[in-house]
Amino acid sequence: MVKNPDAGSSGTHDSVLSAVGATPLVPLKRLFPFSAARFYAKLEALNPGGSVKDRAAIGMVLGAIESGELTPGLSVVVESSSGNLGIGLAQVCRLYGIRFICVVDPKTTVQNQKILRAYGAELSMVTERDGETGEFLPARIQRVHQLRQRLPHVFWPNQYANVRNARAQEAIMREIVEQLDGEVDYLFVATGTCGTIHGCAQFIARGGLSTRIVAVDAEGSAIFGETGCRRLVPGHGAAIRPELHFDGMADSVARMTDQDCVVGCRRLVGTEAILSGGSSGAVVSAVEQRLGALPAGANCVLLLPDRGERYLDTIYSDTWVNEQFGDIRHLWKEKATC
Repeated sequence: MVKNPDAGSSGTHDSVLSAVGATPLVPLKRLFPFSAARFYAKLEALNPGGSVKDRAAIGMVLGAIESGELTPGLSVVVESSSGNLGIGLAQVCRLYGIRFICVVDPKTTVQNQKILRAYGAELSMVTERDGETGEFLPARIQRVHQLRQRLPHVFWPNQYANVRNARAQEAIMREIVEQLDGEVDYLFVATGTCGTIHGCAQFIARGGLSTRIVAVDAEGSAIFGETGCRRLVPGHGAAIRPELHFDGMADSVARMTDQDCVVGCRRLVGTEAILSGGSSGAVVSAVEQRLGALPAGANCVLLLPDRGERYLDTIYSDTWVNEQFGDIRHLWKEKATC
């Protein structure tokens, strides 16, 4: 695993990248008040770029620099991203003086586009869906290949297949194990590129841990089954099965709808005052769905990938929610007061 060369000692930080990782694990005492299990949130939103993807960005970029695949000042990084990984890459590339082109689509929020540009990233917008799947992801990847053919010295991290993505995220599970003194019974983790779940599963397997992984996938995602519907929440699920996927990486799978994401996010902020992103809401709803199967005293960790500020115009907008789902306020208000 590539180490961050900017990491300081004695609590100091030599650059913003040395602040990535070591995110807090906080107890969730109000979210499921009638369950005898114990719940904790791993707050990946507190990484400096705002999400768990900071870890992957550092692992892939610094690993490529170390191997000679990527040369600052000469190479151009090109990647497809719905937002968070793009922001993580933009942060690393800005620090190292590397040109970065992020391939996005209309589901990338205006706020994320502004953040990317603020870091100096160039945006390449794909507006047409893939003809076969009806999704943007295959079209974005096709655009990446076109840019690779057109530009010299292009480095494509390929987050869906890059093992450095997964290796960089093994540290998440190591941190959780240390924070709970080895007592981790369940890990609920949202799926996208499969980098996070892959890394955590590998750490669990090597350590001989008994932690059971619940993969929280999106309805309509191809990761654990056939695609069936279009998804509104970016970054949750995938239109193709990533190469980082492997059989047995999860002990079970929970498939959540876009409405589940909204309800989970609203419940989380309403009970625990944690403003989180869409896939975090899916994780909350997945736990709620399985409360009856969780043993008393079990330590259950909810991996919360990103910040909620990037969803203020969607998940946290009553107007947007009403347009997409109708008036569903009763779903999280009743749950929050039960």
